[in-house]
Amino acid sequence: MTFAEALKTQRWDDHRYYHHSRINQALHFVSALSFIAAYITMWTSPVTAVALGWLVAMPSRQAGHFFFEPRGYDEANQATHEHKEHIKVGYNLFRKVVLMSVWALSPLLLLVSPTLGGWLPVGEGWLGIANQVSVIWLAVAAGALLFRTVQLMVIADVQTGVVWCTKILTDPFHDVALYHRAPLYVLRGERFDPIVTHAAR
Repeated sequence: MTFAEALKTQRWDDHRYYHHSRINQALHFVSALSFIAAYITMWTSPVTAVALGWLVAMPSRQAGHFFFEPRGYDEANQATHEHKEHIKVGYNLFRKVVLMSVWALSPLLLLVSPTLGGWLPVGEGWLGIANQVSVIWLAVAAGALLFRTVQLMVIADVQTGVVWCTKILTDPFHDVALYHRAPLYVLRGERFDPIVTHAAR
């Protein structure tokens, strides 16, 4: 496949396997707007950007997967939840638990070393500590992205890794286009996306 075809395939697989719930889609819309705001504010207020990313965008996005997506047999795609978790290109639920745990616990490093061995300036007051935590959380995000990209390059091929990395970085814009009507569907009482649930029938 070409790069564009591979990107389209990864996006379609992600949508059809993991975004059946309209609530999950609506939460992804909120998450996408938060990530876009984070992209914009990164250049003027990194602390605000990182806070938007980790405290708003990520929790809303992952809550949709953990609490609202069905875990039973996927009739539309003829796949078990276990099978989908096994073939997931990016972070499956287990990997997400690990990632979110690393994120939540990472500020505790400051208790061990307030400057991380001189890598960070001394945190003076709440704003100084917030700046330190934002740097740590930004490093966690970059590390998670780089780690899985390189891992995919090794276990699959270079294109798969680069395509996945591109997908993750551009997902907020794609999700806005794909899920901007989801909140309306939720208000109408539509629980699941009929296109996803009937796509493979």
